[in-house]
Amino acid sequence: MNANDGGRPWINRKEYPFRNHFLALPAGRMHYVDEGQGEAIVMVHGTPTWSFLYRHMIKALAPSYRVISPDHLGFGLSEKPVDWTYLPSDHADNLAELIAELGLRDITLVVHDFGGPIGLSYAINHPDQVKRLVILNTFCWSLKGDQRYENPGRIFQNPLGRFIYRNLNFSTEVMVRAAWGKQKPLTREIHRHYTQALTSPDERQGTWVFLQELIGSSAWYQSLWDRREVIRDKPALIAWGMRDFAFQETELQRWSDLFPTATVMRFPQAGHFIQEEVGDELALAMSAWMSE
Repeated sequence: MNANDGGRPWINRKEYPFRNHFLALPAGRMHYVDEGQGEAIVMVHGTPTWSFLYRHMIKALAPSYRVISPDHLGFGLSEKPVDWTYLPSDHADNLAELIAELGLRDITLVVHDFGGPIGLSYAINHPDQVKRLVILNTFCWSLKGDQRYENPGRIFQNPLGRFIYRNLNFSTEVMVRAAWGKQKPLTREIHRHYTQALTSPDERQGTWVFLQELIGSSAWYQSLWDRREVIRDKPALIAWGMRDFAFQETELQRWSDLFPTATVMRFPQAGHFIQEEVGDELALAMSAWMSE
């Protein structure tokens, strides 16, 4: 289903020139980008981003591939139901439904941030449908016991912290800036595409739940990691922003151990949002790697 911007004048259509598509789910309508033709690439985002994060890569790859990038419920141009769970495992179910609805096969799966466990859940449950993996500053294992991840949830779990996170849009206003690297500046024009996508406390429920589920969904993450052998032999490209304060060399090494033959790209000046800072370069590398 196609639709126009629906009262979203803040979207710069030169930056994000894609047609809108929607999948009706029981909890609400999920927006997705579907550009180009040919072999399928599915790009899965995390928090507090949406398919806008992948725009450079979509534009570069769509002339040769079919590129699909959904917005999770509660993010981007998808609906933001107030009474839904927003658990990562439920987002994974939505992604699987979208892939089934579109009839995608032999997928190259690109994952980032919370998109790691959400997207790799599909790969682990449907290994025959996934041809390649692209891993970008993400995880897929229990984070319990690591203070880098336990502390944020603990700090913002009290009423004041919840107020700051939801009412002051802490995730997009503060965390996006803090997670940026030095490869490419974050401009006001680009930043507003993240802040304006989440304009009310209720609309920020998805980001709030993700914060809590860094640790809250540990058992689910670990259940996926315990089954990682089913994807070990997949061709993998690992690209890493080395100035990321969330996912660092330790996490990169864990992925490199899982995929010992992977192509590994380090970007010393890029931060967490590697698609923003080196998206064009990453798309060129992906295209060359996929054609090998």
